[in-house]
Amino acid sequence: MRRAKKYAVITGASSGIGVEFAKRFAAEGYSVVLVARREARLKKLKEELKDYMDTGTKCLIMKADLGDYGECKALVDKLKKLPVVIFINNAGFGDCGAFIETDLSKEMDMIDLNVKALHFLTKKMLRQFKRQGCGYLLNVASSAGIIPAGPYMATYYATKSYVVSLTRAIARELYEAGSNIYIGCLCPGPVDTEFNANANVEFSMKGISAEYCANYAVDMMKKRKVVIIPTFIMKTLMFSGRFIPQSLYVANISKRQKQKMW
Repeated sequence: MRRAKKYAVITGASSGIGVEFAKRFAAEGYSVVLVARREARLKKLKEELKDYMDTGTKCLIMKADLGDYGECKALVDKLKKLPVVIFINNAGFGDCGAFIETDLSKEMDMIDLNVKALHFLTKKMLRQFKRQGCGYLLNVASSAGIIPAGPYMATYYATKSYVVSLTRAIARELYEAGSNIYIGCLCPGPVDTEFNANANVEFSMKGISAEYCANYAVDMMKKRKVVIIPTFIMKTLMFSGRFIPQSLYVANISKRQKQKMW
């Protein structure tokens, strides 16, 4: 099967890292499926991708609010009809503030999208890959998912810890089963995207570009790396954190989080 007949699906494709994933796979000759709530942005991206796509490749738009279980199910039903070989679970958002004061409704929506939708799509797509006998699935997590806890972004850190734990466990199961299906998680530090505004934070560290983050992730995905951490600085910080008492580590994170809050 030629690459043009194979599909790469990207959720959260309307901005940031999702846009860059779409450009990368389109440039590599895959047909792409763009999934997000904001249809106007998806249409704009579809036009931009024409400069990257080969003759014969397709770009499909699927408008969906993945925080809604019914729309998750509808998306999976549509994808069953396509030879999807790459699935990027990128949709998600965060929030910042003292847990006792932050908006409960927003947090429940965050759990629905960051955890429930990702879990549902991961299970369904891996089953589709098993029927096909191949496939790559990348869950976009965060360096927050490797850190013990994140005061003032408590719910967000907890959701990303779920993503990292789930992905690592599944990766081991697939390895022990002798499967050639890949699963991994992307755990970047700050990335220059709309995340800051949506989460009401301003990162103290300089962020990397969404383009660099997405391209590094795809390169490591092809090398079958399970936990992908872009940049040497973030790798060093994550590694050094293993040798610090967790209470001190969390206290330091708390201090940094307070500096981010607008």
